[in-house]
Amino acid sequence: MPRTARVAPNEHVYHVLTRGNNRQDVFEDEEDFRKYLELPLRYKEKYQFKLYHYVLMTNHVHLVIEPLEGGGSLSEVMKGINLAYAQHYKRKYSHTGHFWQDRYKSIIISKDEYLLACGSYVELNPVRAKIVEDPKDYAWSSYRAYAYGKRDMLVDEHPNLPAVVGG
Repeated sequence: MPRTARVAPNEHVYHVLTRGNNRQDVFEDEEDFRKYLELPLRYKEKYQFKLYHYVLMTNHVHLVIEPLEGGGSLSEVMKGINLAYAQHYKRKYSHTGHFWQDRYKSIIISKDEYLLACGSYVELNPVRAKIVEDPKDYAWSSYRAYAYGKRDMLVDEHPNLPAVVGG
């Protein structure tokens, strides 16, 4: 029996979580982390979305994404990213079978202060997991883009940050 289609309208912000099957690691080395981060950049051109926050943990990924009007849906974005990364991993490590655990989880979040709170939650994952003591010491998150103002093409300008910083 087919799964029920998700209702995920564009122009909303989503906190997306995708996890390795059976909570197994999905990143084995730095090349894997870099490969994953290339994918949202590539799919931004195709599907037109904003990425506000992210963290790549060894066995799961958090993304805070806003699909834009006229662009692809959240499911198209996540299918593209997750399928491309799974194919990379399976080729590199001769992995067979399920790669991701179930479908990704997505929660609509508001664009007010909760977006900042969600971003903090995402970026503090390595601290809560006791991988680092300070989020600036973790290379695979968007924390540095905000802490040091070093935006690149991957992380988009936060819609509420200027109001919060200035206010």
